[in-house]
Amino acid sequence: MNLANAISIARLLSVPAIVWLLLKREWTLAFALFVLAGISDAVDGLLARRFGMQTELGGYLDPLADKALLVAIYLVLGWLGHLPDWLVILVVSRDILIVGGALLSFAMGSGLAVRPIFVSKLNTVAQIALAAAILAELAFGWLGELVVLAMIWLVGATTVISGAGYLAQWWRNQRIAEP
Repeated sequence: MNLANAISIARLLSVPAIVWLLLKREWTLAFALFVLAGISDAVDGLLARRFGMQTELGGYLDPLADKALLVAIYLVLGWLGHLPDWLVILVVSRDILIVGGALLSFAMGSGLAVRPIFVSKLNTVAQIALAAAILAELAFGWLGELVVLAMIWLVGATTVISGAGYLAQWWRNQRIAEP
């Protein structure tokens, strides 16, 4: 255990608190905690790379914390009517596809070497930015409806492209692993 992993665990533990704040419609606190969680993602990555704190545990914790945070935020914002249902379904389905593909690969004994693709990184940034924008709008009225709508469509497009990219990568890995 090191500081980078501890920060990832703290981010993971922040998810229930953020969900609770959203359900209580405590927009300002939810926004602040979400921003802190986002900053913690950058900090733990920087610490891991810069100070040699990369571990196998961290390799699992960091993406798990990211997925848990984003899926929870999208589900709750969708439930509360602040995100369209189709987008919530896309985002959650993509993550289920990625995790399910990894589990299936391990169950089949072929393992899975998933390399993040550029559009997936763009998608993650867009998902975080959209969640932050909606929380900022709810808390402070900072953005207009048109900006949020454009961000929704950007997240939708990058989610579909990213999901297709991971599916193609998984398919290639499975074909290579077959005897």
